Amino acid sequence: MTGIENASLSKVIVHKIGNPTRAEDLKLSVQPLILNDGIVRSMLTRYFLHAFNDNELYRFTHLSDINLNEVYHYTRQIFENGDVFVEQTHLLARFLYSKSTHVKVKEGELYVALFDKIPFEGGETEALGIFKSESRETFLRIFPHGQNWEIIQEEGININKLDKGCIVFKTHTSEGYKVCVVDNANKQNDTQYWVNDFLQVQPYADSYHNTDKYLGLCKNFISNEYTEKFEVSKSDQIDLLNRSMDYFKTKEQFNIQEFASEVIHHPEVVDTFMEYKQKFEASRNFEIQDEFDIHLSAVKKQQKSFKSILKLDKNFHVYIHGRRDLMEKGYDEMTGKKYYKIYFDEEH
Repeated sequence: MTGIENASLSKVIVHKIGNPTRAEDLKLSVQPLILNDGIVRSMLTRYFLHAFNDNELYRFTHLSDINLNEVYHYTRQIFENGDVFVEQTHLLARFLYSKSTHVKVKEGELYVALFDKIPFEGGETEALGIFKSESRETFLRIFPHGQNWEIIQEEGININKLDKGCIVFKTHTSEGYKVCVVDNANKQNDTQYWVNDFLQVQPYADSYHNTDKYLGLCKNFISNEYTEKFEVSKSDQIDLLNRSMDYFKTKEQFNIQEFASEVIHHPEVVDTFMEYKQKFEASRNFEIQDEFDIHLSAVKKQQKSFKSILKLDKNFHVYIHGRRDLMEKGYDEMTGKKYYKIYFDEEH
């Protein structure tokens, strides 16, 4: 998130959240932290906000009534009446404690922070932050002892790494607010209690979401389904990855029929891709539109995960950026080894 140096942290409270299945306690603070030190306030602000991507937005949801989403309800109470801040954070902590039953959920601190001014969509707005620290790191502290120095081991929180977080911007209230989410500690499906069970959020169906999710869909399909259902070489797989990325980098709008025709080509692969898209959407409980404006920030984000490296044993790494027709794969009967023949004009 950009512009966080201008964010104003007005109050923050800390609660201890254990795992009830391990008989770990829930410990609630009775009042917010006293933040008289400007350096500490600045460090907390950066710790809370630096990991968020404010292009990637979510909203609170509920099957029947948005007001029945607990986190949405408690947040709205705080926005409407700041005097109930402590009381509502207790309810947030109790609700998170009730959802922390998975065996892999770690004990940690829950921070609930209120921001008076936070940069968002070209302006400033009030926001509520909900964060949880689970990871501990070992630090060495050196201190004077008489005429010598002593060193001891201490455990603490790395302020450059936020485990879990949520920022609720005070906008689009009736639609479930606009929300940013971070979940770096547990990314496996069975431990995503933060996003699915506690926050209960879904992505906003905007151009960023559609671009990001469609590229994620393409990458998963080409890396898994494509190679399982069809006999393709690693170079063919990389070529389809490159063509998919090139489409998003060179087009301003996405159209699924155009994409299928220009990128995937083969009708049987297109049919398999469409079936995979339906399963992909159903498993993640969201829908990706068939036509949308392409968001360049989402393209840049996903480009990092589109690998175009062909690894040949432990001897060679071939970077393939295009022109699959200039590569020829074969088998040498004399040596019993496979080979690639590469055609080019100039050597750089």
